[in-house]
Amino acid sequence: MGKFDVLVIESDHRRAESVVSALEFLGYRPQRGEDCEMVDEATHAWRAVYVGNVRDEVEAERQFSRLGEASHQAMVLMAADSEWLSRLGADKAANASRIGIIEFPLRYEQLSEAMRGSQAASPRRSEVRLVGSSGPMARVSALVRQVAPFDSSVLVLGDSGTGKEMVARSIHECSSRRDKPFVAINCGAIPAELLESELFGHEKGAFTGAISTRKGRFELAEGGTLFLDEIGDMSLPMQVKLLRVLQERVFERVGSNRTQRCDVRIIAATHRNLEDAISHGQFREDLFYRLSVFPLEMPALRDHLDDLSELVGEFNQRLSRRGLANVRFSAGAMNALHSYAWPGNVRELYNLVERLAILYPHSEVRVSDLPEKYRGQQPIEEVRGAALLSLMTGQSPVLPESMTVVSSESLAMLPEGGLDLKDHLADIEVGLIRQALDVTGGVVAHAAKLLRMQRTTLVEKLRKYGLQPSLQA
Repeated sequence: MGKFDVLVIESDHRRAESVVSALEFLGYRPQRGEDCEMVDEATHAWRAVYVGNVRDEVEAERQFSRLGEASHQAMVLMAADSEWLSRLGADKAANASRIGIIEFPLRYEQLSEAMRGSQAASPRRSEVRLVGSSGPMARVSALVRQVAPFDSSVLVLGDSGTGKEMVARSIHECSSRRDKPFVAINCGAIPAELLESELFGHEKGAFTGAISTRKGRFELAEGGTLFLDEIGDMSLPMQVKLLRVLQERVFERVGSNRTQRCDVRIIAATHRNLEDAISHGQFREDLFYRLSVFPLEMPALRDHLDDLSELVGEFNQRLSRRGLANVRFSAGAMNALHSYAWPGNVRELYNLVERLAILYPHSEVRVSDLPEKYRGQQPIEEVRGAALLSLMTGQSPVLPESMTVVSSESLAMLPEGGLDLKDHLADIEVGLIRQALDVTGGVVAHAAKLLRMQRTTLVEKLRKYGLQPSLQA
C-alpha cells in the first residue's frame, strides 16, 4: 500500500464508514479527517477529498486544512445534501470541473466514476527514482534517460515483480510530459468485453449498465503517458483497435460515431515472450513492432543481487512513512538472502521486508528469524549451535531428540569469503534460545535450565536480542 490519497470529512459515522469501505474496495487509501493530525507529504498524497454532513464548522475547517497545497487541485467529492456544496462553489465554472456530486445510498459505479476524474487532477510525483547501482540497473537507468525526451513507444519486458511500472513512471517523469497525467491500466486484469470501454470510454446507454457518459484512459491521459501493463494478455480484437490508435492517433468512445484525436505517449509492458505469442497466432506482429520501437528489459532480482542492501534501505524508507519500524538484517541473514533465487523478484523482497518489519519491529533479523525458504542451504543454526555447545563444554547438551548434534567436522565449514564470527555465533545463540522457549512452552525458567544458564542470564539475553515472545516466568 502507498500513501493516504482520499480525505474523508463526514460527521455521520455510519456514512463515513460506508464511504471509506467503498473507497478501499476501489483500491484507494482513504483516511478520516478526524484521524489526520498534520499535513505530511511523507504519508499523504491527496488526490481527492470527500465532504459530507458537517456539524462542526470549525472542526471541518481544521480537517480540510490537512490537504495543504493539494486543496487547490484535489478532486472534491460532495454529498448531494452537504451544506458545503454552495460554499465550495459547485455552481461556478472555475471549480465545477473538479467537483463531483455523490448521491446516497452510495453506489460503487458512481463513486468509481467520480474518482476517475481525480486521477487526471492528481499532482505529479516530484521524483521517481530507480533503486540500484549495480551494472544491470545502471544500464536500465541510462536507457531511461536516453529514451525519455522522445515520444517513441517503449516496450518494457521482464518477469513479474521486476518493477516495470516504476520504469514507466521514471520515463514519464524524465520527459517533457511530466506535468501531464500518468495513467496506468492492467490489460490482463480487466475482462476483454470491458477493456474497450476502459480504454476509450463510452456514451450513456451504449450498453446495459452504461447509465452515464464516461471518459476512457486515453482521454484521462491526454497530453501525458498511458501505461498498458500486461499487454500480452490483450485479446486479438482489442489489439486491432489499439493498433489503429497507435497508427492514426484517433478513437471513438463505445456507442459514439464521433472521432476524437489523442496526444498520448504509449508505454507497454509484459512478462510474456511476445515473439513466441506471434508465432502461435496470439499476438499481432504489426502491433508488436508499433509498441517495441524502444524495447527495454528489466533484470530479474537474481541478476542484480548487489542491490539487495540498497533495495532494503529504500523499502525501509517507504514502510517508515506508514509507521512501520525499520528492518535490520544481520550479516548472516543478508548472506542467506543473497543465496535465494527470488522468483517473485523485487515485489517479493518488498513483501518480505514488510512482513519482518511487523514481526520484529525493534530487533535485528537473523537467519533463524527468516521464513524457512529464505535460509538457503546453510546448516540449521539450532543444530550447529548444539554442536558448538558440545565442543565448548565437552558434554552433550540435554536437548530434545529433534535437536540432533552434528560432528565438529560438519560444523567447521568456513565459507570461502569468510564470515563475521561474532555475528554468526549470535545467530546460533538466538536460534537455540528460540527453540528452547518453543520446546518449554515459553517458560523462561525451564528454557534456562535446558540451556544450562541462570534464569536471569536468559532474561538479559532476551533483552539483548530484542526477543519479545509472550513468556511465562
